[in-house]
Amino acid sequence: MVERFQRRSDGVAGGKVLVTGASGFVGSAVARALIGSGYSVRALLRRSSNRINLTGLDVEIAEGDMRDAAAVALAMAGVRFLFHVAADYRLWARKPDEIFSANREGTRVLMRAALTAGVERVVYTSSVATIACAANGGTADETMRLSESCAIGAYKKSKVAAEQVVEAMIGGEGLPAVIVHPTAPIGPRDLKPTPTGRVILEAASGRIPGFVDTGLNLVHVDDVANGHLAALQLGMPGEHYILGGQNVLLAELLGQIAGMCNRRPPKLRLPRPLLYPCAIAAEAMAHVTRREPFLTLDGLRMSKYRMFFSSAKAERDLGYKARPYPEALKEALAWFRDNGQLR
Repeated sequence: MVERFQRRSDGVAGGKVLVTGASGFVGSAVARALIGSGYSVRALLRRSSNRINLTGLDVEIAEGDMRDAAAVALAMAGVRFLFHVAADYRLWARKPDEIFSANREGTRVLMRAALTAGVERVVYTSSVATIACAANGGTADETMRLSESCAIGAYKKSKVAAEQVVEAMIGGEGLPAVIVHPTAPIGPRDLKPTPTGRVILEAASGRIPGFVDTGLNLVHVDDVANGHLAALQLGMPGEHYILGGQNVLLAELLGQIAGMCNRRPPKLRLPRPLLYPCAIAAEAMAHVTRREPFLTLDGLRMSKYRMFFSSAKAERDLGYKARPYPEALKEALAWFRDNGQLR
């Protein structure tokens, strides 16, 4: 399978590509990168999906839920490549099983359909949520895998389980899939917004008075998209590639945002244990309002670790590159302002 793909596709753009989640933050960036490289894009979208991110793009729409085998089979017809980018990315939900169902079962249906249709290559968007953080604030790589039992919260557990589905099909059935692990993308078109996007919005609006000792890896969403394309063209089936940018302490990120918004950066370092009652209260209120809380128990538990990662393997094998994160931050803030989410 690898040799067949290399003979037909090395250095050659073209062919029909199915992209799941193409209306979302990462998915729309992937669709743009594919179109810009000469691929024909079909997007699998639910009827209720907000399609603003696809405005002006030459994209064929196939409607259906990714857990609906019949709809997925129709969308997969005539497709050469599959990018499975869609995911339910929430750190809290009134019904956590919804996250598990979308991420694991949706992935299972899509991978089965790709095998049946004889798709040449699959790029599966996993997450660094499936990689264990290094001890003492060190940098983690693709070899440091996280078990489902050690994963914090429904989202991380669901992504570990979904990744295991893909790996089982690679090893047992020859699924020609490459697995990529974006870190924390930021930039334009973050409609929902993502949990990281919410941090940017809250900080830019002056609603984050302090911080806990944690860190994350920030990357421009368009660099992540280019990494997906490189994984299609140069990645090896069964291999994992982290697509990240720079490791940044939360205090530094908040300081950058404050500087760009002419605000004073927060100076108060908050003891994590004191925030747990606030998170409990926020989640209780969310059950009433049905709005995802900003502060969550799972988010606090994750913040005990510095979520620092290395993209060295992708840089070496795929030619992957990421720009400095302040550039992505400026674009994110400008986009939020232009779209009325930030005043």
